[in-house]
Amino acid sequence: MTSLWEYDRAVRAEGFPRLCGVDEAGRGPLAGPVCAAAVILPPGLEIPGLNDSKKLTDSRRRELYDVITREAEAWAVALADERVIDEVNILQATFRAMAEAVGGLPAAPDLVLVDGNREPPLAAPLRCVVKGDGTSASIAAASILAKVTRDRLMEALDAQYPQYGFAVHKGYGTRRHYAALEAYGPCPAHRRSFLKKFYERQGAAGPLG
Repeated sequence: MTSLWEYDRAVRAEGFPRLCGVDEAGRGPLAGPVCAAAVILPPGLEIPGLNDSKKLTDSRRRELYDVITREAEAWAVALADERVIDEVNILQATFRAMAEAVGGLPAAPDLVLVDGNREPPLAAPLRCVVKGDGTSASIAAASILAKVTRDRLMEALDAQYPQYGFAVHKGYGTRRHYAALEAYGPCPAHRRSFLKKFYERQGAAGPLG
């Protein structure tokens, strides 16, 4: 089985020395922003334990976040908040965040590896990699930065709106989250476009305004 690092080495050998990985976190939750990260790792660097963020514990992700931000040649993160998501839809909001993250790098990459099978409109050559966070070291690093950044933002929102339990479920549609929505209605951090079906099902569309 090809390792994450072997995959990136093979792509660099095609003529793309400055390789950038891009991934997102937070497409599915009912609240909070979607976060995208872009990471350029220096050739030759290997970070022990680097993996798809979903396969790591929270504490390990945060440890690796510190290593990646310290050792990367360049990195950037960008957000699209709930207002943007409601305005343009989650896919286009994700693309905006990805483009902003890549645009925030101090030097243009030779090639951008994007997790998934949809091409965002980037001002750089790109290649989509299905299940890229488990294939490419660069994408795996981006997945960790995006996930940890978003988790920290949801923990900050939890301090603002403690009744929803954002620090626990990070905005995803858990039983606890739905119960809080039934009890309190949505807060400003909720994505209204993600709640319509829920309130229609509950016969309580009124709280959406």
